[in-house]
Amino acid sequence: MAIAIAIAMLVPPAEAAAGAPPPAVVTSMAVATPIEPLIDEALRHNSEIAAARAEGDAAQQRIAPARALEDPMLETGIVNAPLPFSLRREDMTMKMLGLSQKLPYPGKRDLRHDVAVADATSVSHAVDETANRVVRDVRVAYDELRLSVTSQGLVTATLDTLQQLVAIAEARYAVNQATQSDALQAQIQVVRMQQELLRLGQEETTRRSELRKLLGRHDEDTASITPTRAVLLELPAAPEALQKAAQEQRPQLKSLAALIDKSNREVELARREYYPDFEVRFGYGQRDRTLDGMPRDDMITLTVAVNLPLWRKSRLEPRVAEATAMRRQAISLADGQHLETRAALEREIASERQQRESARLYRGTLMPQTDAAFDSALAAYRVGRVDFLTLLEARMRVYETGLGEAEAIAGHNKAVAEIDFLTGRAPGTAPLEAQP
Repeated sequence: MAIAIAIAMLVPPAEAAAGAPPPAVVTSMAVATPIEPLIDEALRHNSEIAAARAEGDAAQQRIAPARALEDPMLETGIVNAPLPFSLRREDMTMKMLGLSQKLPYPGKRDLRHDVAVADATSVSHAVDETANRVVRDVRVAYDELRLSVTSQGLVTATLDTLQQLVAIAEARYAVNQATQSDALQAQIQVVRMQQELLRLGQEETTRRSELRKLLGRHDEDTASITPTRAVLLELPAAPEALQKAAQEQRPQLKSLAALIDKSNREVELARREYYPDFEVRFGYGQRDRTLDGMPRDDMITLTVAVNLPLWRKSRLEPRVAEATAMRRQAISLADGQHLETRAALEREIASERQQRESARLYRGTLMPQTDAAFDSALAAYRVGRVDFLTLLEARMRVYETGLGEAEAIAGHNKAVAEIDFLTGRAPGTAPLEAQP
């Protein structure tokens, strides 16, 4: 666990934008792991993405066979042989070699090909959706890991301060300037923070396990991953532009559009089944000489057969009804997903805005105020002007404010990751520019 450097994992947006130097305790940031190589690793090794890509490859392989003709049939035999058996007694007796080929009604092969292409297109966009979702999950897991490490750093710093307050309280108690309850209150708070540190340690283990699963790592541990300093990410674009991008670019919506196209083709193909298919047959008959040695001419046969689609009620009409119902389902799914995407994007944009303003409020107002209040309370306690409980509460507010800022930045960046996922956008990690 990177507790020693975790307190510096949280870079306030105002300082990051202004180029303020990192705190001196950050001694190993050069070995921090940026998120970009982790995303690349997930795209290469994540098992869910690999399975989706295999499904896409399978769909592509179904395109060529959809348009192919059935195999021709080769037949051989003897035709019109009399009994007792003889090849020479009857003029119509011949040795026959035949070849037949089934030919679908014009347009059926093209429709089958179009159905396969639309299906492959739908699956291809679904693969992109899966990849984008895994990227989002990696970014969220990374931010949650960073929050866990940062929180441990804040707890560790608070524990150090509480230990100093215990020493101050004990020293004042030794000269009868404080009560024994002052030190006991501080020790109780120390135990509580130690319990919180244990909880955060278990949480960090869980976050690293989730990240390892997303990265597709089987044996290699993720303990070496040290998150970079947290900064507020930029909102990709204005809300109106984001809504337009989501409706036009999200792979899932493209996949559903291709599914509707596939359903339309299937309805048309089911209706085309009312038209008959053909079978062309060619035969060659070889005849032996007559009994008195006279030669006979060989013969050829050419026929065309068609199937009669008589069983419409029991076979064809249900297929048309099925295809029509599947088309209605695809349209409803697409419409529902468009509405869900719009609602989810509005929710994430609102969350991004609220978390961004909250993080800036913590950094620009609350943190300076809580730091000043603690310094003032510490100075007042040393001279006996405030009780120890006031001092202790002032220090805990410093911890809570730092934790609130860390949670706000993590929540903001997770909202941006979700927005990127909903809009089908490649992940961006640029920090938010300084605001006047």
